[in-house]
Formats: sequence, structure tokens, C-alpha cells
Amino acid sequence: MNPQLVYYPTNNLRIEGGVFLWKDFGNPQLKQVRPTYRATWTKGNQQFIFGNIRSNLNHNYIEPLFNFERVMLNPLEEGLQYRYLSNKLFLDVWVDWQRQQYRYSNYQEEIAGGLSSSYSLTRPESAIQVALPFQFTAIHHGGQIDTLDKPLQTLFNEALGVEARMMLGNRHRALRFNGYVLGFQDHSPTEGQLPFKYGQGLYLNTTLETRYADVMLSYWRGSRFIAPLGGDLYQSASRTVSNPDFLDRERRILLVRLLRDFRISDAAALTVRVEPLYDFNAKLLDFSFGVYLNFRQEWLLGNVGQRVRVGQ
Repeated sequence: MNPQLVYYPTNNLRIEGGVFLWKDFGNPQLKQVRPTYRATWTKGNQQFIFGNIRSNLNHNYIEPLFNFERVMLNPLEEGLQYRYLSNKLFLDVWVDWQRQQYRYSNYQEEIAGGLSSSYSLTRPESAIQVALPFQFTAIHHGGQIDTLDKPLQTLFNEALGVEARMMLGNRHRALRFNGYVLGFQDHSPTEGQLPFKYGQGLYLNTTLETRYADVMLSYWRGSRFIAPLGGDLYQSASRTVSNPDFLDRERRILLVRLLRDFRISDAAALTVRVEPLYDFNAKLLDFSFGVYLNFRQEWLLGNVGQRVRVGQ
């Protein structure tokens, strides 16, 4: 939960302040209680955001680069963000200060950032929509205060792709294709911290949109691919507790996603995801299942000076 109060000093400057509360089932204590703050300056199609930036799904990353579960596991991002939103171009440039370092700290400073973009090649009213996305993420562990003898780490990931969407007969059905080529590079000055220095991946998705549900077929092939912010399924280096040293240098998986959004009101929606997958190398069939209730509502408490409000 993140209740906030919002104030507009001017019509294009939005100030938000509140508190974030994190409570897990099976744990009687709150996991996190954190203050939140965001300042959004809107100028035409541009937004400049300071504080708690618009995080996670707002970046529009693909899952191999940015884990979907960060919505729950890393819900807050704090830093700077620039967004450009128009009919032709979506652009999101951001920096997230994940861990601050102080004098005599026994840990490194941690910073993440990236760029997510998509340029549309067709008009909004076209029956076939085509766009070219480019995405980039980077993490850096280090800091300029030499408090411990630990090597710096700098990792890059990028994805270049094509997206197409075609209407099928009526507004309730459409066919969508997304294909991406991905890369991974370890630019750390000290080598050997990770099992691979370079890697690449291929990510293909075909989605049938209907009025009842969306059915997505996804294929992933990763060669020595590592993405620190990406989904666990797509990594060539294991993140499991039971076998953390396991490597899958040529990882190949096939996923089927069944997605359904149930609209409850203008402010609330229920999302159901069923995702069976097959691991070609392990010859293993597995699945995941999730139900998500999202609620976002604003109540106008007053309008000082009858200002027009933008940047919501």
C-alpha cells in the first residue's frame, strides 16, 4: 500500500508524498515502512521526475531484461527519470540509487539505470501497427569512498527488436508479434567475478488477443546470458538456493502464457496469469500461476486557485 497526498504548486508541477507499507502473508510483521516522495514536472510530451520514479512495469521492459516480479520484490525505485510520450515515440531514461554508501560503510554503493524506447513506424489508425523498440539496462557496484577491498562491477544489457500488431476482423481480436535480439557484457575492471564475460539471447513472442483472454507463445534461447535485473528463468547462471553454481550455457525454454484482466471498476482490476513452460535442456515441464489485484484511486480534496492539473 502506498497512500499519498498530492499538491500542485503550479499546473505542471505535481508533488506527491506518502508512506509505503509492505506486508507479506505468513509474516505478522511489516517487511518495509518507507516514506515516498515524487516531484513530476510536465512540459508538453515530456516529464521530468525526481524522487520515487515511475518504476517496474512503467519502463515497458521485456522480462529477460527486467523481472516482472520486481513489482513485488523491488517495488520502489528512487532517483531521476525522463519520459517522452507521444503517438510516435516512447522514451524512458532513468537512474535508480539502490544503495547509498557512507564513510566507513562495509558495503558498496549500488546504482542501476537504463533506457527503454519504442518508435512507431505506422499511424495510430493503421490496421497493422509496427514499432521498433530498443532497451538498455546497466548496474554498477562500487563507489568513490574506498571503504573495503572489493572489486568494482559494471554490467550492461541491451535488446533491439521489432513489434507488430494486426487487427483480426473486429476490435476484440488481434495478433501481435514481438522479436528481440539481446546482449550481455561485463565491463568490470576485475575479471572473473561472473562465469561469463559476454552473452546473447533471442526472445520471440506471438500473442493472440481475444475478448476472453490473451494467449502468448514465447521462445527463449540464451547463450551465456546474464541480466542482473532480468527474470530468473532466462539466466544462464543459476540463482537457485539449492544449486547456485549450476550453469546452463545454452538455455532454451518454451512458455505459454494465458493472461486475463477482469475490470472491476475504473480504479481496480484483477489479473490472472497461468504460465506453463518447457525446459528443453532439462526436459522438464513446469508452470507458474498468479492472481493480482490492482487498485489505484485519487480523490480530489480541493483545488486551490482552480488550477488545471497535468502529469497525473
